Amino acid sequence: MKIVANDYNPQEIIRIIREWTELSQKDFGKTIHRSERGIQAFELGKRNYNMQTLIQIANTHGITITIEKKGK
Repeated sequence: MKIVANDYNPQEIIRIIREWTELSQKDFGKTIHRSERGIQAFELGKRNYNMQTLIQIANTHGITITIEKKGK
């Protein structure tokens, strides 16, 4: 599956990735050393995550992050 991240809010991206893994917030959090409440906060937009966290999630769950420059 593929998404264009520009089409989503940061909290939606985390939720989509978690849903791809078919894990609960608690179990997903365990895979990246975060609490269930931490994942909830990411998904609700109450806490921001950084690129390092996104890369950790991607590496842990076999997801590729691609940044592409649009043509003119």
